[in-house]
Amino acid sequence: MFDSYIAVGVTGVAVVVTFFAFLHFVPVNLWITAVFSGVKISLFSLVTMRIRKVPPRIIVDSLITAIKAGIELTTDDLETHYLAGGNVPTVIKALISAEKANIELSFKQAAAIDLAGRDVFEAVQISVNPQVIDTSSVSAVAQDGIQLIVRARVTVRANIAQLVGGAGEETILARVGEGIVTSIGSSKSHKLVLENPDMISKMVLQKGLDAGTAFEILSIDIADIDIGMNIGAKLQIDQANADLKVAEAKAEERRAMAVAVEQEMRARAQASKAKVIDAEADIPMAIADALRNGNIALLDYYKLQNIQADTSMRESIASGGKGSGIALKKPNTNPEQQD
Repeated sequence: MFDSYIAVGVTGVAVVVTFFAFLHFVPVNLWITAVFSGVKISLFSLVTMRIRKVPPRIIVDSLITAIKAGIELTTDDLETHYLAGGNVPTVIKALISAEKANIELSFKQAAAIDLAGRDVFEAVQISVNPQVIDTSSVSAVAQDGIQLIVRARVTVRANIAQLVGGAGEETILARVGEGIVTSIGSSKSHKLVLENPDMISKMVLQKGLDAGTAFEILSIDIADIDIGMNIGAKLQIDQANADLKVAEAKAEERRAMAVAVEQEMRARAQASKAKVIDAEADIPMAIADALRNGNIALLDYYKLQNIQADTSMRESIASGGKGSGIALKKPNTNPEQQD
């Protein structure tokens, strides 16, 4: 008797487990919800989703949402996108938003954008409500040498057709900054830019900066312009300092060459003086040889001595009497002392 109760209990537990297992692999409640929502799907399809490890709840709910919004899709489309790693609910929301905003967007486009790593729903929102991007401070120099610091606001709208493979916000900001630098650099004076800041916007918009990007530039507004440094004057000062250093270096080079030439001349003069002294040292010996050999008479030698003494006296008188024993007496101009 007791064994029969145990058998009945085990059988009941097995039935309950089997029932819940059946409900897990065969989501009857989800199938009933799909049928009453107008979605044609079979229980066998839901079971095969379980086998392929595809959540039936996500597929059925997304399909119900799409059909209620008037978008014709199949379970195979949603399953394929899910198995490819896509976000099915986000794609469905993007399709519904595009449908309500009269934006042409197919399921294949939305799936491709989602698989490319972009938020397709956010892209549709930006396409409906344009986004404002603030640029960082861009420094540029006008032709008169004055630096201007500009901050701009770029209004963009998502380009659905270019979302796959198109450049992002960084490219837009870089191109806008380049356009600002070019437009300011082409201005003859910074005053013209300050008077007409819209000239920057017009010139930048004419360049077609949004080509090849995932956005379409609607407008570029100059938010602020500040005056920076006088780059032209700074460059002139730096150039003048550089020229001064070059001139000083050349002057130092010329001075060094002059000093070297002067030292060389002094060395040559000393060498010549040494040769003269050596030659003068040989004169007495030459005179003595001339006297011994009879080439010069004794009287001629005395005459030469007198000539030398006379020349020395004249040189002493010309130099004021210094270095000689001869002193010139000044005339007495005092009459009393003359008496």
